[in-house]
Amino acid sequence: MGLYESNFIRFGWLAGTLASLAGSHRSVVEGDCDLVLTVTERSPYTSTVALSYLLPEAQGAARYPDMRLRIYHDAHLVEAQQWATVHAQPVLKALRTRAERELDQRWARNVMLNKWLEYCVERGHRFSSRTRLTAGA
Repeated sequence: MGLYESNFIRFGWLAGTLASLAGSHRSVVEGDCDLVLTVTERSPYTSTVALSYLLPEAQGAARYPDMRLRIYHDAHLVEAQQWATVHAQPVLKALRTRAERELDQRWARNVMLNKWLEYCVERGHRFSSRTRLTAGA
């Protein structure tokens, strides 16, 4: 649970008050890929969000690592529940291949999330009311 608590703190650095997150957001930082966050489900005690980089490709933008996160507002925890099933990036592919059992996979996803959140904050990414996308954008 300590890892999930750390994820909650780091995600708070990135997105502020997590209980008030709504809609879709896009953080644009010079020299880094755009970071997108979409709230897909909300309830009084939990929220589910999608968090991903938009990586430029010939056919448009690809979403990596395409993580689904569950925020437990009352317990102050964030859990990486799922990430892309297929990884083109060698480091992510190797990490997923090594994490064979469910507990290993959960651990790998959440350690990756923890490091990635810290990296995104260090790069200057933030989500706020100014980063919220309007409908149709």
